[in-house]
Amino acid sequence: MTDSLRNQLLGLGFKPAPEPRKNDSNRRGGKPNERRDGGKPGSSAKRADPPRTGAGKGPAGHKRRGPGPARSREEIDLAKAYAIRAQREKDERIAAEKARQEEARLRREARARLAELVKDKSLNAAEADIARHFPYGGKIKRIHVTADQLKALNAGELGVLQMDGRYLLVTAELLAQAAEVFPPAIALRVDPDAPAAEDPYADPKYQVPDDLVW
Repeated sequence: MTDSLRNQLLGLGFKPAPEPRKNDSNRRGGKPNERRDGGKPGSSAKRADPPRTGAGKGPAGHKRRGPGPARSREEIDLAKAYAIRAQREKDERIAAEKARQEEARLRREARARLAELVKDKSLNAAEADIARHFPYGGKIKRIHVTADQLKALNAGELGVLQMDGRYLLVTAELLAQAAEVFPPAIALRVDPDAPAAEDPYADPKYQVPDDLVW
């Protein structure tokens, strides 16, 4: 552009174009394209990452839980003591239940043997009209006998067995055998040498009201 044209444009209000700036490195005497931080051209310095706002959190921003406080030795010993006691109580309950089941089984077997032993051997008479009372199971029970049977019963020659809610009159020998098989079935066994006061129900004149018999 000639100076005359340039002057004309300036006169019309146009501003001259800015001159290009010289390279800072050239102005300072440094090498071209050399970085002030000593890096090579094209390289980038690593920057310290800013602290994460979600630090210590898991997925979706949930806070990650650390391990809880360690239990003291006393707490551990107490927990072990509770576990040992609970196991011991469980073992005791199991043992007690097994003992009950075993006892029930033995009673069933003994009753079955007793039923076989006394089968068709009871002396209960249809014509018996005398009530012989006796205590059994904490209550007053009775069996009807004849006059001769009453004498034999009070003399210890006869006895009474309890079988399935019934009272059976049997001989003293059979009563002794039944005692070996299942002692709880012995309802009445009279000792003829015992004082009469120990068996007030032996006297046939002694009557117990029906409402006192269970």
